[in-house]
Amino acid sequence: MRMICSPRTQCGYAFNTQSFICLHLLWQTWKKQMERDAAFAQKKAERACLRVHLREKYRLPKSELDENQIQMAGDDVGLPEDLQKMVAEDQVEEEDKDSILGQLQNIQNMDMDAIKEKAQATFTEIKQAAEQKCSVM
Repeated sequence: MRMICSPRTQCGYAFNTQSFICLHLLWQTWKKQMERDAAFAQKKAERACLRVHLREKYRLPKSELDENQIQMAGDDVGLPEDLQKMVAEDQVEEEDKDSILGQLQNIQNMDMDAIKEKAQATFTEIKQAAEQKCSVM
């Protein structure tokens, strides 16, 4: 049984039913592969975007590979929502720590007795080492 190509395309090529089904399956497979490739490229670009953000945050050198991945996926790539929330929380915490009130809270949280003990122990060690090296002391 011979059949003209799909009525939608109207290309005029004659295919038998088996050939048409094969071509249709190939088309569907190719289409799914392209969708998977696009999703994979999007994920890679999101990861690259996260790495770029972390490099900026910790002042590390930039990577051309990450920049290229972001450009290949299009410039509309951003961090996923859950990572955006984490980044926002980190920024709020860092701003709190950097403020004067944050510094004062850090001072209040210090164990002054432990610091004094550590300083006294260090001073004693230095003094003993100096006494051993110099007989005048």
